[in-house]
Amino acid sequence: MTGIRGVRIAGGSEIVDIRIERGVIASITPSQENPEHPFVVLPGFVDLHTHLREPGGETSETIATGTRAAAAGGYTDVFAMANLTPVTDTVERVRDIRARAEGASARVHPIAAASVGLVGEELTDHEALAAEGVTVFSDDGKCLSADALVRETLARMARLGTVFAQHAQHPEIVGAGVINERVADAAGAPGWPVAGEEAIVARDIALAEETGGHLHVCHVSTAGTVELVRDAKRRGLPVTAEVTPHHLMVSDDDALERGPELKVNPPLRSGGDIEALRAALRDGTIDVIGTDHAPHPMETKRKPWTEAAFGLTALETALPIVAEVLTEGGVTDWDAVARVMSHTPALVGRIAEVAGRPVGVGEPATLCVVQPAGDWIVDAEQHYSLSRNTPFDGRAMRARVVATMIDGRLTHGSLAE
Repeated sequence: MTGIRGVRIAGGSEIVDIRIERGVIASITPSQENPEHPFVVLPGFVDLHTHLREPGGETSETIATGTRAAAAGGYTDVFAMANLTPVTDTVERVRDIRARAEGASARVHPIAAASVGLVGEELTDHEALAAEGVTVFSDDGKCLSADALVRETLARMARLGTVFAQHAQHPEIVGAGVINERVADAAGAPGWPVAGEEAIVARDIALAEETGGHLHVCHVSTAGTVELVRDAKRRGLPVTAEVTPHHLMVSDDDALERGPELKVNPPLRSGGDIEALRAALRDGTIDVIGTDHAPHPMETKRKPWTEAAFGLTALETALPIVAEVLTEGGVTDWDAVARVMSHTPALVGRIAEVAGRPVGVGEPATLCVVQPAGDWIVDAEQHYSLSRNTPFDGRAMRARVVATMIDGRLTHGSLAE
C-alpha cells in the first residue's frame, strides 16, 4: 500500500489523502494535514511529440535516458517520433522500439512514418502498422509535402481511426531558412517565413475537411496558424494542434541575442506570435502541449546558424513553463494544466483507456505530484537527458515535479517530501 497525504487534486480545492493499493487508487479521503502550499496531484503527463533518438542517435539520447527525463518532468507516456536510423516505417521496427522500451521509466508509444524512409515519395503500409497498434503517423523532422500523398494519408486515417501529425514546412517557401524571417537580416542567416508554416496548414485543413481524416498540427508557431486552426474547429473539422513550451516562452529576439543555441524548427517567432499561442492554449484552440524534445550534443549547437543542429530539450522543464502560462492573478489553473498535458493528449493519441485518466477512486495510480511553489533553478548538468541543449539553463522556475508513478510504481522522485 502507498499513500499520498495532504495534497490537492488538480481541479479541486479540498486537501486529501490518497491511498493506493495494487496500482489503483483505493480511496480519497479528507486529510488531517493542512499544509500552507499543498502539493498538487495530476494524471501523468502524455507527450505526443518526443525524439528519443534510439536507434541510431544514441550519442544524443537513448530510450533509457529520454524516459528518465520524461519521468522527471511528470510524463508517464511519450510518443516517439519515427526519424530514427533506421526509420520506424515497418511493423518490425515498431516492435523493435517496443522491445527496447521494456522496463523504461515511461511507456513508449512508437509513431510510424507516414512515408517510406521519410522520403515523401511512397506511403508506408498504414493498415499493417495500425493493426500492430500504431495510432499516430508522422514524417516529423520533415514535411509530407506532396498533395496527393497527404490526401491519401488523411483518407487512410479516416478509415483506420488514426492520426496524421504534420510538420508544417513548405519546402519551396522555407528553403534553407533557419531563423524567423523577421530577424534574419540581423542574424545574417536565411529566413524561415511564417507563410512556410501557414500554407501547409491551410492545405492540410482543406484535405482533412474533404477526407474526414484526423489532422494534428505539430508545433504551431505563428498567430496565422492559430487562426487557421481556430476556424477549422469552428467548422467542426477533425483538426487538433500542439504547441511547444519554448514557443510559448522564448522569442526570435532571444534567438538573435543568444545565437544558434536557440535554433529550432519551426523557429522561435515574435512576441505577438507568443501572445497568440498563449491565448490559444488558454481558450482551447491549441489542444495540447507537445514538447518536441530534441536532444543534441552541445557541440552541434555551438556552430554558425546554417550549420548548427535544430532542436531543444524540453521534457524536464515543460511543466513549470506551462504552469506559468496558465497562471493568472497568481493562481494556476491546474485543471487546465491537466487538460493540455494529460487528458487531451491521451485522447488525441488514442491511449485514453490507460493514460490521462481522472484522479479518482478505482482509476490507475498513473500520476505525477507537483510542488506548486518549488522555486528552483534549472541546471542542465543535473538533467537526466543525455543532452544539455535546454534554452532554460540557469532560469528560475516555480512549479516542480516531485514524484511520478505508473500504476502505483514510482518512476521518479519520492513521496516522502
